Parts: sequence; C-alpha cells; structure tokens
Amino acid sequence: MHSIQFPAPLPARRAGRRPRPPQLLGTLGLLLGSLPFTPPAQAQKQLVQERQTWLGVFTQTRFSDRWGLWAEGHLRLHDQFVHELFQTVACAGATYYLTDDVRLTGGYAYAYLYPDGARTVGQPEHRPWQQVQWFTRFPRARLMQWVRLEERFRQQVVRNDELGSDFDFNYRTRFNAALFLPLTRKQFAPGGLQLLLNDEVMVNFGEQIRYNYFDQNRLFAGVVYQVSKQAQVQAGDIYRNQHTIRVFYFHNLDLRKPALAPATLSAP
Repeated sequence: MHSIQFPAPLPARRAGRRPRPPQLLGTLGLLLGSLPFTPPAQAQKQLVQERQTWLGVFTQTRFSDRWGLWAEGHLRLHDQFVHELFQTVACAGATYYLTDDVRLTGGYAYAYLYPDGARTVGQPEHRPWQQVQWFTRFPRARLMQWVRLEERFRQQVVRNDELGSDFDFNYRTRFNAALFLPLTRKQFAPGGLQLLLNDEVMVNFGEQIRYNYFDQNRLFAGVVYQVSKQAQVQAGDIYRNQHTIRVFYFHNLDLRKPALAPATLSAP
C-alpha cells in the first residue's frame, strides 16, 4: 500500500487559467469503473469467500531534501474478521526525492502466511521491491499514485506439513491510485474528513507464471480523518471477491531544519 504525504501547495495560478481536469476525470473513471477481472476457465484460481480485517501502519520520514525512509507494518486477520491470524508483513525502504511530488523508493519486505486448513505450517516470503510514487493536486481533490515492482521468493511447502529448502519465484507489478475528496469545510486540514476511492491492480509475471498472470484487484472505498498535518486514519471496505475491513494509520515526519521544511507536510 502506500504512505500518504502530499507536499506543500503550489503557487496560485494566474487569473483566467483553469486547471485541466482530464487526469482527475480519467483516474476517477478508473476507480469507479474497475471490476475484478475473470480469467479463462482453465486459468481461474480457487477463491475462498471469507471475512478479513486488515490493520496497517505507514510512516515516511524525510531526513534531507533528497533522502528519506519508508516503513510499514501489516497485521491481517480472518475467520469472521478477527478469530485467526492470516498474514503479517513488515516493510522498509530508502526513498530518494526527485522533487516534492515525485519519489523513488527501493526496499525489502518480509511476509509470513500463517497455517490455514490443510497447510499446517506457516509460509515465509522474502520480497525486495522498487517503487515510483507521485502526487497531484486539484482545486477540490488530491490524487496519489504509485507503481511498484516486487521480486517474490516464497519458501516451498512440502506435503502441507513442512517447509522445503527451495523457493518459488515470480515478479509482481502493482499500480495504486488513491483519490481524496473533501467531505467537510476543513477539507484537508486537521479535523477534516475526506472520501477515499482507492484501486490497486496486481499482475504476476515470470518463468513460473503460466496462467495466473492476474493476481488481485483491490477496490477500496472509505473515509479519511485528518488527525494532524502529519497524520491521518483511513477506514473502509475492500472489495476483492471477499469482504475485508481495512483500517490504516499514516504518519509523516520531516526532520529537516524548519527553514527547509514546507509549511504543510502531509495534508493530502
């Protein structure tokens, strides 16, 4: 997922010039029109309908004009939302700021899939990743997008009850677009509420991928509460062939000297 940290507002536009809306309208159409893709019959995965809860914490820490740190942690529960552990993910990376609006990040994630059903052992996964993230401001909306490439090394499970010594490997690309629309007068200021429309599409590729090229489409709708200029809470529901409640907390730190830091650090 993504850490939401929008840079300071751009200077006011000259009178008589209006911002062009195609990017906003196109992204809104993508978010509202996205539907889960159904692959051919021979390539379909076996989908299990269940209820899950996803909890996540994200931080972006900026040390200088060019360098920062990305960190995130996830706890995912299932079986009537909260009865059993499903997966944990810990992720960290170094961020290079091309500009305040465009950032490059490379990092590593460790994921652990807990025992479930016939599989009586947990399955670890090592996941190096690279990402480009960019931000766009509109008069009454904010847009965050990123593209991430992951190299997934999943330890093999033998006979459902022991871990093997080899790893399955594949690449996965992820495109994430998040559109924020204000719901209250405070808009993106502390205390404001926003509507969040978010879609993340994931595609697998690599030598070991033959049929399951399409991985997931996570279509999310929820609300955002702006706790402060540096923090916000998101809560809502993910549609991905099952019912998933998602609650994420985002926090941003700018450790640069006050003279270098923008007036607004994280308001989307």
